[in-house]
Amino acid sequence: MIGDTLGIPVLQSDLLEEIESLHREDAWLQGTGPSSKTLVKHPDLKIVLLALRKNMRMPEHKTSARISVQTLSGHIRLKIPGLIVELLAGHLLVLDRHVPHNVEAEQDSVFLLTLSSLSEGPEKPDANQKK
Repeated sequence: MIGDTLGIPVLQSDLLEEIESLHREDAWLQGTGPSSKTLVKHPDLKIVLLALRKNMRMPEHKTSARISVQTLSGHIRLKIPGLIVELLAGHLLVLDRHVPHNVEAEQDSVFLLTLSSLSEGPEKPDANQKK
């Protein structure tokens, strides 16, 4: 559904339908790994829907993008050097580039991962901003 619409300027997705689809995948049914689907993929923006079974872990990793993690259902825990963050349904966490973290599912959980990889150069001044 979404893959056919990435070229248009507006994209709408039924997340409940997408979650149901993830829960029908073998990885979810057999508990062998995360179920995931990339909903949006542009050079500067990627949005991935992930489902993790209770006690499933994603080992420590980091990315060159800024990320947000928004828990849609369940309870996940992110371990960041010197910090443990509990993300219950409805909670949001934002991490800057290159922050190492791992993810553990405390319950069967679904979350949205958004990656933003804009240029690391200086921000362009606003054309409407007065000097």
